[in-house]
Amino acid sequence: MDTAVPNTFRILVVDDNPEIREIIRILLGSEGYQVEDAADGSAALAQLERASFDLIILDIMMPGLNGYQTCLEIRKLTNAPILFLSARTKDSDKALGFSSGGDDYLAKPFSYPELTCRVKALIRRYHIYQGAGTPDAAASGNPSAVIRCHGLEINTETREVLQGRKPVELTDTEYAMLKLLAANRRQVFSAERLYECIWEEPYYYGANNTVMVHIRNLRRKIEKDPKNPALIKTIWGKGYRCD
Repeated sequence: MDTAVPNTFRILVVDDNPEIREIIRILLGSEGYQVEDAADGSAALAQLERASFDLIILDIMMPGLNGYQTCLEIRKLTNAPILFLSARTKDSDKALGFSSGGDDYLAKPFSYPELTCRVKALIRRYHIYQGAGTPDAAASGNPSAVIRCHGLEINTETREVLQGRKPVELTDTEYAMLKLLAANRRQVFSAERLYECIWEEPYYYGANNTVMVHIRNLRRKIEKDPKNPALIKTIWGKGYRCD
């Protein structure tokens, strides 16, 4: 799918502040995206049950279901990328967002270029990994449609991941990270390289924590003993590799 033509892509903005929803609607609408909005988590879930979206932009502090709770419920309905947009910027807030199933985190107030950059990167990666593409040329070195390691099977054509013949539900970001590491077994990826390959933007101070949280979430889903991983190893002082 050609992500250079965004006018077919649909974005759901979830925020209890109508001014924020209107600003994002105007900004992204001017880029050609179809933007819908919801004032709270319950309304967002109702919309997601009726229609599909290519990206969800989600606030954290909302009445009723907060952003973390809403994210957990969204993950039961779709693997579409979730961008948290919040004034809460502590590392613990970001870690909780990623643990809930979020793919990226942008602090309020945000700049127009940064928002559009994140949106384009998330949508592009989502549609690439629904097919057989990859943002990193190194990951295409394995010509087989199925990558196997330690009883794990990754079908790069169907995007299905099996562990002992049982399906493993991964977010778009988790799948991208697993595919990149598994396709380049025993190659060490620094946190900086992982971030730039997966998020497709320059590494910044603090992104190491983002990578670490996603690695931890991934291990919980694919490792028999996440505290003593056999699949994704930490190479202290260097990064991560898939054995």
